[in-house]
Amino acid sequence: MTGRPLRADDTFVHRPPAEREVPADTAVLGVVVSIPEPWAQLLVEWRGKCGDPQANLVPPHVTLLPPTEVAVADRQTISAHLAQVAATHPPFDMRLSGTGTFRPVSEVVFVAVVRGIADCELIATDVRTGPLARPLAFPYHPHVTVAHDVPGEMLDLAHAGLAEVHAEFRVESFTEFEQLPDGAWAVAREYPLTGAPR
Repeated sequence: MTGRPLRADDTFVHRPPAEREVPADTAVLGVVVSIPEPWAQLLVEWRGKCGDPQANLVPPHVTLLPPTEVAVADRQTISAHLAQVAATHPPFDMRLSGTGTFRPVSEVVFVAVVRGIADCELIATDVRTGPLARPLAFPYHPHVTVAHDVPGEMLDLAHAGLAEVHAEFRVESFTEFEQLPDGAWAVAREYPLTGAPR
């Protein structure tokens, strides 16, 4: 079974069990680059300030694989696949700077990735093969969501309030998330990037 997207949604959101309709023999996974401290807490605080209900449910991240429904029986194969992908990509430097938005297509404001884009694209492409092969609803665009589906003035607040944010850090691994029965997201496993330098 290849990965199946949840509807046409490429975002990590809290979905109560009644809305998710995930069969008992499946799991919902996602793969991300986690944002480290101190920037993670800053972004959580801003997401909360904007009234985004995801603030304390979805850790700040750059998505590599959006939420994808997989067979529980395939988890071992998926873990081996992700480990192999991580072993072929080296650590890389990421820089975040300023804000952007997907409006009017999607009610999202994000912090922009300005260094590490190509690395994310290469890893994401490799992740979405084999047992995790799946289409995307939108072209892949590495970013860190800071406000999603909140009133327009709150999107504007995030866009202006984080316009001067800058963060630089080394990405040494990527993270597999699993959606819990209550709809929140939890770390399932970290995969160290151990590939030869490019």
